[in-house]
Amino acid sequence: MRTALASLLACSAIGLCPTSAPAQVPSGDPLPSTQRVSADNPIDSVVAISVDGLNTDALGRLGPTRTPHLHDLMDSGASTLNARTEHELTITLPNHTGMVTGRRVEAATGGHGVTWNDDRRRPATVQAAAGKRVESVFTQVSAAGGSTALFASKTKFSLWKRSWPLAIETTRIQLDNARLARSVRRDLRDHERAFRFVHLSLPDAAGHEYGFMSPRYLRAVQQVDTLVGSIVDAVRNDPALVGRTAIILTSDHGGLGADHSDARRLANYRVAFMVAGPGVPAGADLYELNADDYRDPGTRRTTYRQSPQPVRNGDLANLTLDLLDLAAVPGSEHNSDLDLDVSPPPA
Repeated sequence: MRTALASLLACSAIGLCPTSAPAQVPSGDPLPSTQRVSADNPIDSVVAISVDGLNTDALGRLGPTRTPHLHDLMDSGASTLNARTEHELTITLPNHTGMVTGRRVEAATGGHGVTWNDDRRRPATVQAAAGKRVESVFTQVSAAGGSTALFASKTKFSLWKRSWPLAIETTRIQLDNARLARSVRRDLRDHERAFRFVHLSLPDAAGHEYGFMSPRYLRAVQQVDTLVGSIVDAVRNDPALVGRTAIILTSDHGGLGADHSDARRLANYRVAFMVAGPGVPAGADLYELNADDYRDPGTRRTTYRQSPQPVRNGDLANLTLDLLDLAAVPGSEHNSDLDLDVSPPPA
């Protein structure tokens, strides 16, 4: 059975479906059409997971024995452990806002403008920070008739609900990661949605308290691995989800020692990026799949001027929309040409 989003996309291709109201944003012009129909693409639901503060070295240190679910996600799809954060900052809220808007941070050069990392209420919205209208993956999916949900383990994510109030249908903020993961699993069972964003903070919390890459931090990575596995298994074990759901996993930053705020440090700006789902080849390297458009940066930090760009955590928004056969986020920069491939070209 096709979901509501798949049905809407199919009927819009032949002009027989009713028009839906665009997602509400604080101000700006009407949203452009977002439909891009691909009849042979079964994906009509995406679960995006951000593991806050995941140093990719932890996966090597722990290995598949102690982080089986994250390694399984890599083995079953396309991935890299050498993606990049935003260039300007390696802190939580700016990088997460880049993930859902596809924009860099600096407002003066077209970015989203969210430079802070706390619960401040001024600026009240992403739009106020940028000084202009800013769309997101939530607004684009909602405008196409799809349902969206946000599950976050830090209260600062309330910024997104204020910024895109009608586009995010359900918001659940729960500091307890295990309870939050249960909410996600319950939502997967009970609701049809085109997009879910899940934020898990256990590694970041342990890193700040005990040191990134410390024994306590590594235990937190093991714990979050179990939670990620429970969400992935909820998809894989549900016949209604497994054949049409893609999973994207990345992180806002890494970390080493006491902090992660120095954007010049490799341990802070290097992050994972994983994609699994229908049509994604098992065990593929994202840079090998995208040799013409993206380049492995080695240990370099990279600027936005360099070409080709590395895979960035900010590619998440437009990759999601590409998988759902929707157009890119208006005004976005990262993967705005929808050229981050997660499957090989047709023979």
